[in-house]
Amino acid sequence: MKIFLFAKRNIKEILRDPIHLFFSLGFPLVLLALLSIINSAIPSEAKNTMFQITNLAPRVAMFGSVFMALFAGMLLAKDRTSSFLMRLFTSPMTTKDFILGYTLPMIVITIVQATITFLMAGAFGLDININIFFAIMMTALTSLLFIGTGLFFGSLLNDKAVGGVCGALLTNIAGWLSGVFIPIDLIGGTFKKITTIFPFYHSVEIIRVSLSGHFNHILPHLMIVIGYTTTIFILAMIVFNRKINGEKG
Repeated sequence: MKIFLFAKRNIKEILRDPIHLFFSLGFPLVLLALLSIINSAIPSEAKNTMFQITNLAPRVAMFGSVFMALFAGMLLAKDRTSSFLMRLFTSPMTTKDFILGYTLPMIVITIVQATITFLMAGAFGLDININIFFAIMMTALTSLLFIGTGLFFGSLLNDKAVGGVCGALLTNIAGWLSGVFIPIDLIGGTFKKITTIFPFYHSVEIIRVSLSGHFNHILPHLMIVIGYTTTIFILAMIVFNRKINGEKG
């Protein structure tokens, strides 16, 4: 119960910041609309699938979840600097409880954002079927990577620094290395090999495969993303615990 009360409080804090909420919910939709319009202007004889909706929707859904790092990181950083967490430390909540309390609201927001994204993609020609549900669930799962990243940096830095790292830096890195800005296959070569080292490309592939219904191809990508996600959450919990105990002392 204490975890859910803490999570409820965190959702209220996020909803109080309409600018960041717009970038999470609104910006991916604007991106989806603009790129879909560009795709409609490409002559069919060009046979260019760069912004085809079945390829575009998973990339935009993943890109939207990147903003969860910004939300989680800034919220945690603000709570640390305002001594809010110090007051909560008088309660029986553990480090795991705190991390979970920050994570749950971000998952809820991701599900809402992904649902809106895929439904809007339907207006641009995406087939609406049961695979949409699986794609939304996989988007929520892959968002844990970014939530954990936000919690890690939120435990280390102040809110302004988190805004720079999780906002400007991470969104650009994730955008380029996942193929959101330019499809990976279009560049190919060494760049494609580099992208496969990082989890961003694999996050998109998980969502894309789920959307296509070819679930037998999902496991290799899923294992890589789970590996990165587990590592970042372990690091976040270690840093959070040490930082809070240090500030408490």
